Amino acid sequence: MRVLVTGSAGFIGGAVAATLEHAGHDVVRVDAMLPMAHGATEPPAGTHAVDVRDAEALAALLDGVDAVSHQAAMVGAGIRVADLPDFAAHNDLGTAVVLAAMHEAGVDRLVLASSMVVYGEGRYTCPDHGDQVPPPRSRAALEAGDVDNHCPKCGRVLGWALVDETARLDPRSSYAASKVAQEHYAASWVRQADASAVALRYHNVYGPGMPRDTPYSGVAAMFRSSLERGERPQVYEDGGQMRDFVHVSDVARANLLALESVAAAGPGRYAAYNVCSGRPVSILRVAELVGAGTGIEPEVTGGYRLGDVRHVVASPERARTELGFAAEVDPDEGLPAFATAPLRN
Repeated sequence: MRVLVTGSAGFIGGAVAATLEHAGHDVVRVDAMLPMAHGATEPPAGTHAVDVRDAEALAALLDGVDAVSHQAAMVGAGIRVADLPDFAAHNDLGTAVVLAAMHEAGVDRLVLASSMVVYGEGRYTCPDHGDQVPPPRSRAALEAGDVDNHCPKCGRVLGWALVDETARLDPRSSYAASKVAQEHYAASWVRQADASAVALRYHNVYGPGMPRDTPYSGVAAMFRSSLERGERPQVYEDGGQMRDFVHVSDVARANLLALESVAAAGPGRYAAYNVCSGRPVSILRVAELVGAGTGIEPEVTGGYRLGDVRHVVASPERARTELGFAAEVDPDEGLPAFATAPLRN
């Protein structure tokens, strides 16, 4: 297939494009080369420097394309109100323009990069009252050191459970809201254009080529940067936040399987999948694994970021049964190896 990959110069987009090419697909690489993600770097050879909001430029590149892998997005914590216009412009409008351009060009197959942030807080259970949906944690509670979510009925600390794709979407930042909007646009496009699409909800992605110190850097990269400076990694809250860390090679392979899925699907099919390792790990444990062998211990600061969620850990079951995807890299092995993997400045 001929596949247009947006965001192809990025950490994940680059890995996806390389994996598709290795599998024999003809890849058209597109990236806006946003300074916040790439600095002043020129586009890599063979990459079209195109903003996905430019419908005319996209139209010329979609000729002869069979499917689009839409990886381009502005990412970040998205906790400042001032960030809202940028997330809406790059993610929401950008996706809408891509979908409209695809329809005009007769391209009816899409793989969309989504995120675990669409869930907001993960799934929680109370021993007495079952599944519960906690409200956002208040500033007063966090200031007082109460970082847990509590049962709205009895006040007990809620335990975490695996989130599957049927969970309600509950974005709690401007970035998260933009990722939900991207999914909704894609689902609407499937119905209106008689097309097919898969949304991949990435969990915490890490691996070689990750940005070092940009808004696009993940917590694992920030821990590593601290270690390289000889500083103790700073762990927020009590370090007990549970997450799922998935290697970029597994994410790229999930995209290949999703592409094959939409290629085989009939029109009108839309599905979302968690892309995760299936091996929950605490943030403190991540800092310890990345720093293994350095002799530098992480520091649990008790600090917090308003808008951060406490736990979000994914169920890998639907991706395993429907896409045939199971992560190959265990975080217990991948995170220590990440400590010496090449990063992108």
